[in-house]
Amino acid sequence: MSSDTNGNAQDSADLILGSVPGEPALGRGPISEDHFERRDYHHPAAGWGAARSVAEVIAKAGEPIEGPRAIRRMNHENGGFDCPGCAWPDDTKGLHLDICENGIKHVMWELTHKRTDRDFFAAHTVTKLAGWSDFALEDQGRLTEPMRYDPASDRYVPISWEDAFTIVGVALNRLESPHQASFYTSGRLSNEGSFLYSLWAREYGTNNLPDCSNMCHEASGRALTASIGTGKGTADLKDWEEADAIFVLGVNAATNAPRMLTYLAKAHRRGARIVHINPLVEAAATRTIVPHEFAAMARFKSTELSTLNVQPRIGGDLALLRGVAKAVCELAETDPGAIASEFVDRYTTGFEDYRDACAAASWAELERQSGVSQATMRQIADVYVQAKRTIICWCLGITQQEHGVDSVREIVNLLLLRGNIAREGCGPSPVRGHSNVQGNRTFGIDHRPSEALLDRLARVCGIDPPRQHGLDTVGTIEAMRRGEVKVFVGMGGNFALCTPDTATTSEAIRRCELTVQISTKLNRSHVVHGRQALILPCLARSEKDHQRGGVQAVTVEDSMAMVHLSLGMKEPISPDLRSEPAIISGMAQASLPGSRTPWQEYVDDYDRIRDTMAKVFDGIEDFNRRVRRPLGFRIRQPAREGVFLTPSGRAEFAAGPVPDVVPADGRLTLSTKRSHDQFNTTIYSNDDRYRGVKNLRTVVFMNRDDMRERDLAEYDLVDITSIARDGTRRTVYGYRAVAYDIPAGCAAGYMPELNVLCPIGDFSSQSDQPLMKHLLVEVVRGVGAPAVNPVEG
Repeated sequence: MSSDTNGNAQDSADLILGSVPGEPALGRGPISEDHFERRDYHHPAAGWGAARSVAEVIAKAGEPIEGPRAIRRMNHENGGFDCPGCAWPDDTKGLHLDICENGIKHVMWELTHKRTDRDFFAAHTVTKLAGWSDFALEDQGRLTEPMRYDPASDRYVPISWEDAFTIVGVALNRLESPHQASFYTSGRLSNEGSFLYSLWAREYGTNNLPDCSNMCHEASGRALTASIGTGKGTADLKDWEEADAIFVLGVNAATNAPRMLTYLAKAHRRGARIVHINPLVEAAATRTIVPHEFAAMARFKSTELSTLNVQPRIGGDLALLRGVAKAVCELAETDPGAIASEFVDRYTTGFEDYRDACAAASWAELERQSGVSQATMRQIADVYVQAKRTIICWCLGITQQEHGVDSVREIVNLLLLRGNIAREGCGPSPVRGHSNVQGNRTFGIDHRPSEALLDRLARVCGIDPPRQHGLDTVGTIEAMRRGEVKVFVGMGGNFALCTPDTATTSEAIRRCELTVQISTKLNRSHVVHGRQALILPCLARSEKDHQRGGVQAVTVEDSMAMVHLSLGMKEPISPDLRSEPAIISGMAQASLPGSRTPWQEYVDDYDRIRDTMAKVFDGIEDFNRRVRRPLGFRIRQPAREGVFLTPSGRAEFAAGPVPDVVPADGRLTLSTKRSHDQFNTTIYSNDDRYRGVKNLRTVVFMNRDDMRERDLAEYDLVDITSIARDGTRRTVYGYRAVAYDIPAGCAAGYMPELNVLCPIGDFSSQSDQPLMKHLLVEVVRGVGAPAVNPVEG
């Protein structure tokens, strides 16, 4: 099957933006889609498929020695560096190969021999680079020295670190208000970097600290805080090893948290029940061969990963969970032990109202909204009631929706019914994405800081932090678009590509007076820039961080609140790279000339940063000693101990309404996904092994009946149009319709390409998150392929 049409996007006539015809689609992979296919994947997750992929990646990187050496040091308690990929915790028993395929891909991506140096920039105008695919930009290799955009030549040119810092300082000090600057953070920034970055912003005078959590797990943090008084999950790996039942909602673990497969496999072997709830039956819901289990690999012996697979409609999770809770309450009428009454009476409030809400919900409406039968919901309830200890984990399939907060609160409601909090082997367990996204929020990256944190910063650090809440990610984009934010600093990530409504975001970025990107590789955010622009190259996680006090280690916090050290093992690829703390310090000193903060002393020895952090944040007392223990230490979670820091002093049930998520006739609900050969916005190839896709990213997965209603055959070209709340429409053209096992009325496709369909104004009223996994769309037979890219508007 050949493809002769690129999938590209433009806004429709009622939202016209300038554009450059003929440019490649955003996020596209390394090669054309001239030859593609899709076949059902029937092999175990991980196993020999992962082993073969790792061998190919190491060979392609040309690192037969450094590659395996890095793999041995990754996630290792004795002087290793933390995997820069997902936030799944390190094995509690010190497993020597606590690694995964995607983590290895990311490390090999860092270890590339390719360089994006001054000669490269001299040879290419930014206008020319803007026409390259995102794969092609990152494939040029590691950045080697600071660069400044020169509008006269339309090129990036070298600049010294000192001069770059001066540009930042001058631009910030020219602003009429500190709130005209915004300081974005990706999840890769270390705990020390997060603290210094937030300290700089607040000493400068703003809480404009948007971060990637605003687009991912903001709903989880708000829901958990409201329900149990902490923004984090309470379960740890030991709990995973003791649970009798594990519910997995909206998670594609084989791709997003592959090391989780080890614990699902262990759970199945000991007889635990595993229920996967997801519109798509992903590879992690089938079976696996764990690569470091050598006997199983040798015998090709796989382990089942699921007891029950349930496929609700997109957005139907809350109705499904309410149905399960309703069934539990009905079981309790004849079996009082179905509800942990003693726990509920002692530790919770709001149960009666919640029970009444469950009783009031009709089975017919719960079935309609969830897309799941009453019999299946009762089956899930039976699994839940029969288990003594249950963990419920979830990811972005739950949070990136209008009612994400209510859905997470419904998860907690279900756990509270049977006392599955504040006991071993149970609890809520959000599956975080980037390696330190949880640590960012713990250590200061928060546009809505508490008064307690600000008071502590004032006392410990001697600054006068602003009390006004700042801008989140969507708020920053809108403020840039209005001309109210004039300086944007991006600490890692690829802001121009990972955000919603990429055309609008790019337009907003270009209105800035200065954009600063701290990065390891070239990406879209360097070619979509402000009137002045800086690229500041930083060390990778795997590289040694040399400072005056010796080689420094940083710390990270995983998704289960374990904090541990990460120490680079390889010499930096360029002498002109600096660490993130050093870059932050340089910008802070240039923009805060009268600061009494010991910025340089902090950079000389990171222990000094941690000593200050220990005075500011609760739960990390004696930081430097405790973090040097094998595997580090866990930050105390009061809710795990039955202490609920809510207004009532108890865990709180919440009886939110069941929303209407059924799309109107002729429309579908579309969810964006990540492919297996992808890390956030970094795309390694056009393949998606676990979904059986080869060399195709401009694809929309559809239910066969939905395709039949639209008279579509496999691989037909289609146009996908999203309908915003304000009535505007955004369209991508020339995508391929592919039949997939997904509920009727639902569709799925890849991010970041389909981020263009998510309107900037369509964000959750509960969490302010963009609705990346709940887009209302129309899919019609393609009428052509205009090949227009709105980000280049």
